[in-house]
Amino acid sequence: MKKADLEYICKIVADLSGIPIRVYLGEQLLLWHSLIHLPKDPLLACKEELWRITDQVGYYVTPQFLYYGIVNFEETRIIFGPTFHIAGSEQSLHTLAFQIDVSPEDTRDFVQGMSQINSLPLESMLQILCMLNYVFSGRKIQMKDLIIHEEEQSQFHQASQEDQVRKVTGNIMEPVTLHNTYDLEQMLLSIVRKGDSAALREWASSPPAVRPGTLAMDSLQQLKNTIICTTTLVTRAAIRGGMDVEDALSLSDAYIQRCEEINSQEKLINLQFHMISDFTDRVERVRLGGQNSKLAIQVASYVQKHLSEPVNTEALANHLYMNRTHLSARFHQETGMTLSTFITLEKMEEAKRLLRYSDKTLTAISSYLGYSSPGHFTNVFKKHIGTTPTEYREKHN
Repeated sequence: MKKADLEYICKIVADLSGIPIRVYLGEQLLLWHSLIHLPKDPLLACKEELWRITDQVGYYVTPQFLYYGIVNFEETRIIFGPTFHIAGSEQSLHTLAFQIDVSPEDTRDFVQGMSQINSLPLESMLQILCMLNYVFSGRKIQMKDLIIHEEEQSQFHQASQEDQVRKVTGNIMEPVTLHNTYDLEQMLLSIVRKGDSAALREWASSPPAVRPGTLAMDSLQQLKNTIICTTTLVTRAAIRGGMDVEDALSLSDAYIQRCEEINSQEKLINLQFHMISDFTDRVERVRLGGQNSKLAIQVASYVQKHLSEPVNTEALANHLYMNRTHLSARFHQETGMTLSTFITLEKMEEAKRLLRYSDKTLTAISSYLGYSSPGHFTNVFKKHIGTTPTEYREKHN
């Protein structure tokens, strides 16, 4: 097929769907077409994973639940996406911009552009891929015939949490089976509900051997069924612990989807532990130093969703349908600290994770956390942590 024809068809698909498309010849980019202005291609966050997919048709789901479709024929690679079933939060888009080094000046345009991309059910995207594959290669692939390759998505933590978990757990764990031993089930669900990551890591260092009940005749399906049951229980525990209902259910759906797609017992075992760890860490982040009041959890949840912004107490009060003065007074009464202090401490915790487990510059980190300048960020960090960001990074690296 002529290059002009290839580009013509791909542009039509992108225009009709409202989803970006790219055409590569080997490593050379021949076409990038999008109705949406994006200062930087979000594909950069997962290019290595996409290039591992070599089948005629495949797809990849990112940790932010964006998905890309791939069509391979001869030396040509067509990459369609990203799109999504449910739009990501503004904070998740800020995080994506941070990961691919979008400049502070362009971050707002990037987030706005990503939010304008059309959503598309996964099945619809696969149908488009099948059509493109037939047009370009002349080979008919039905939906039921697709071999979907998705790289192992066993961890949903931020980069800092991923490294921390790997260092703590070391080797592959034995399967965690919650449903057949009531005491063990209650203990683990209590850990998730409290957001007690330290207790989970201690338990993970020497997990008890548990014999699961029979949920399927096939051993692989048995493990999958166990993980689905576990995920359901853990999701409910996380919600009771203060995690946002929609966030928890979306995360649960994503883990169950990955569970169904994995056909390796080793990867399923890892997936199960990381699922429990992920929910526990997320609950921990919305907890406030042991303060478990409903207000403290609501404030913590709001701050976590707006880490990339200068969190405004007036906006926070409006979000909680409270008077600003009343909110400040009640929060101080229940937690013993001011709202501004808590917001700053939350940002400092995120800063510590980024300094330890990423190679992002101080300028990028300060911008991501909503500070006006690296100097301001450094002063705040030193005041609350007792050392400069550079000294902290050198010490922990």
